[in-house]
Amino acid sequence: VQLQASGGGLVQVGGSLRLSCAASGRTFSSYDMGWFRQAPGKSRAFVAGVTWSGTPVYADSVKGRFTISRDNAKNTVYLQMNSLKPEDTAVYYCAAKIPGQITWYETNIGSWGRGTLVTVSS
Repeated sequence: VQLQASGGGLVQVGGSLRLSCAASGRTFSSYDMGWFRQAPGKSRAFVAGVTWSGTPVYADSVKGRFTISRDNAKNTVYLQMNSLKPEDTAVYYCAAKIPGQITWYETNIGSWGRGTLVTVSS
């Protein structure tokens, strides 16, 4: 599956952004989809994931502020980001997990989208 992320930009502290990730291919609905991010000078880290059936999981750092969702009819996964903080500044990557893999380790990711930059200014 090929992925194309969009929706990044510059936002003030406390603001909101919604990222979108459009996927190609007829089997999108069978993939667990997720978002990772890489902040300046740091390693890429898991942010949120959603199973093929719609069950979400979040990193502790974004729980209560971010919401991941998917629209299988549109082959798209979303990340709604609210109450943004400066530490949310990063390049955000959309990801499709290899079918059958359970955890959100990078080694279990089969496809990556090109990143989209989110900058939160204080």
